[in-house]
Amino acid sequence: MTPRPRDVVVVGASAGGVEALRAMVAGLPADLPASVLVVLHMPAGGTSALPAILGRAGPLPARAARNGEPLEHGRVYVARPDHHLLVADGAVALSRGPTENGHRPAINALFRSAAIAKGAAVTGVLLSGLLDDGVAGLHAIAGQGGRVVVQDPRDALYRSMPEHALRALTADHVAAAADIGEVLAKITAEQVETAFGPAPALLRWENEIAGARPAETGAEAVGEPSEFACPDCHGVLADIDAGDRYRCRVGHAWTAEALLEAQRSAVDHAFWTALRALEEKVALCSRLASRARERGSQRIAERYDRQAREAKEAAHVLRHQMDVRTDELS
Repeated sequence: MTPRPRDVVVVGASAGGVEALRAMVAGLPADLPASVLVVLHMPAGGTSALPAILGRAGPLPARAARNGEPLEHGRVYVARPDHHLLVADGAVALSRGPTENGHRPAINALFRSAAIAKGAAVTGVLLSGLLDDGVAGLHAIAGQGGRVVVQDPRDALYRSMPEHALRALTADHVAAAADIGEVLAKITAEQVETAFGPAPALLRWENEIAGARPAETGAEAVGEPSEFACPDCHGVLADIDAGDRYRCRVGHAWTAEALLEAQRSAVDHAFWTALRALEEKVALCSRLASRARERGSQRIAERYDRQAREAKEAAHVLRHQMDVRTDELS
């Protein structure tokens, strides 16, 4: 096999990621013999200032990725809001495929596509963030012979993503964000000499979904239906990774950690919805009781008063339960 360079670097970050990304790109050499692709979780609307931020922070030019543009060494390609950033052959691909863990762009989608397209030539970098985003993508990169770099959790503003990664797999390098540029300079100077086979079928299937292409099989063909509903579309989730990851029929993906967080948010929303309904019931029953008294209907007024008291007591109990849930987080 002809040796080839490790010339694709894919980077994922979430909460606290802007600071980590700035520190990382500041340490990259101006003649880096690799393309750098960056996903930062961001809101769907509007535009991102990240390309300008990273362009000012380091020696490499950075810009928002454009669909179909070829990958060039010494450039930083930044994901656009509400689009997955993918690698297809030797080019950038943008997609509005299903969200993963509620995110588009998604870190796992970028990492997975790069592992399929470039194999052992890929280096995956995971920075500051919440929950376990990016871990499945790092597994894909490692499985294809690529290198794995994780920000030292002690250096991260939010250490959850780096900590999950280090628990799930063995990183080739663990470093502070400011030192990762030097690490990447050394890795990209290496040559890949080992041949690797085609990517696993599950990996290729998930990549097709991220690229918004019709998958040959549905979620039910790659995993057993679970007892959980997709927070995005409320369809049944299939267990595709022994309880660690799930996908619904239309392709939304969730790790177990992200699914649990989404369920917490749903419970919180339900609490506030119920409290609002109870408060409105108190107000309406009180108003109806007053009108009944004005008409001389004392018995009807007492009935409305009783309903108002019951709703007020229920609201008090609900507020207490919400305070208990808050105390549990202390």
